Amino acid sequence: MRSAADPVTAAFGRSSDLLDKVDYRLAQTPEEKEQIYNLRYRAYLREGAVQPSPEQRITDQYDDLPNSWTFGIYLNGELHSSVRISVLTPEWRLSCSAEAFGEILHPRLDRGEVIIDPARFVADPDKARRLPELPYVTLRLAYMACEYFNADIGLAIVRAEHQAFYRRVFMHETIAEPRFFPGLLKPVGLMAADFPALRDRVFERYPMMRSTAFERRMLFERSGEQQPSSPDEMVPAFERASIVPQS
Repeated sequence: MRSAADPVTAAFGRSSDLLDKVDYRLAQTPEEKEQIYNLRYRAYLREGAVQPSPEQRITDQYDDLPNSWTFGIYLNGELHSSVRISVLTPEWRLSCSAEAFGEILHPRLDRGEVIIDPARFVADPDKARRLPELPYVTLRLAYMACEYFNADIGLAIVRAEHQAFYRRVFMHETIAEPRFFPGLLKPVGLMAADFPALRDRVFERYPMMRSTAFERRMLFERSGEQQPSSPDEMVPAFERASIVPQS
């Protein structure tokens, strides 16, 4: 996705109205997931990041993990973009960034840090040109996740040509130089932002990144998928205690 900081800054006068039209949907049905996998393919192919494929879809082993949330961003009922949010903790260590940059991230997890890993950030190539705010609207999900899960750092997997944008706009710092990731033709580097230290500065610059506790809970709260059949089985299928903020 192209870096468009200046046009977006000018367009932020309409950001409040835009958020009223945005629908963040967690991909749950096979149809919703397939639509996002197809969007990934179109976006990556347009950027020359993948080879043409007859399947015309991109998915990986991280899409259905219990510490991952794949969202579609819809405006006027149409899918515009998508991002997958993975939550890394000492107990949950699986994500694409943790695989590609494990020597950097695992020591931080060993220290008990919580890391938000947004990945598979894609936008409809045609719709993105008409809506310069779309990168901000999409990445807002990462900021909501950082706040909901009390994150220490938020990551960004970024190609070299886009790093200046993340550094200037979101105050990310490069913590690993670009390297090749399986399935991609272009290398990506790893950037990170200290969320507790930078949170208020980002929110002051971009008020649209703020969110309510209700909005965050509706997007990220996840309960057990199975109901216990007896008092001895009072353990949810998805143990949330390890990745939900203790408040």
